[in-house]
Amino acid sequence: MTLDPTFLSGITLVLTGLAGAFLVALWLALVIWTYRDMRARHRDRLVHILAALMVALLNLPGVLVYLILRPARTLEEEYQQTLEEEALLQSIEDQSVCPGCERHTREDWLVCPSCQTKLRKRCHSCGRLMDLPWNICPYCGTPAPGMRKEGGTMDELVRNLPAEKTKVLPEDEVKASPETDETEVAATEEIAKPVLEKIAQVPSDEAEAAEPEGANELLQEQQERAEN
Repeated sequence: MTLDPTFLSGITLVLTGLAGAFLVALWLALVIWTYRDMRARHRDRLVHILAALMVALLNLPGVLVYLILRPARTLEEEYQQTLEEEALLQSIEDQSVCPGCERHTREDWLVCPSCQTKLRKRCHSCGRLMDLPWNICPYCGTPAPGMRKEGGTMDELVRNLPAEKTKVLPEDEVKASPETDETEVAATEEIAKPVLEKIAQVPSDEAEAAEPEGANELLQEQQERAEN
């Protein structure tokens, strides 16, 4: 059985066309892939074009050269690595360190167990921990002891003082207090005693003239004590 030469030449031509089309498609695919891959790994547009031209001119050898020379990581991978490094550095910086011995401490420690350095203080109102430089509690807004709250009135400051320091008798009780009256009477008698002795020592005429003066002095001193 013999084959027709025309049939064989036709099959050969078809196979050659298919092979050529495959090679052309493979060549274009390699050029496009190289351009996209380089664009994902480098920001310079000129580098993208040069990589695609190298593969277009050299074909498979150009692809091998490109695989050797291309950057190891893509731009996205570099960005993710940068974020991880920044997060790691931030976590290291956020760790509390003792100012005395520079050892790592915890956020709920009041004193460093290694060098006994005071790390934090408690709010005397809510009891939560505060940093030493803070002058006011960020949780309840209470000023630290010895600090005056801005915008506060005198009544609020007196109200926040301890009860034993702010215990004041009402005005009516002060006036009606027998201890206060006895003290004032005793003080008045002590002041009036020297004046009366001077009046007793002078003659009668001089005593009559000195008596109003001593009484006036006594009244003035009583008025001054009442005003105070």
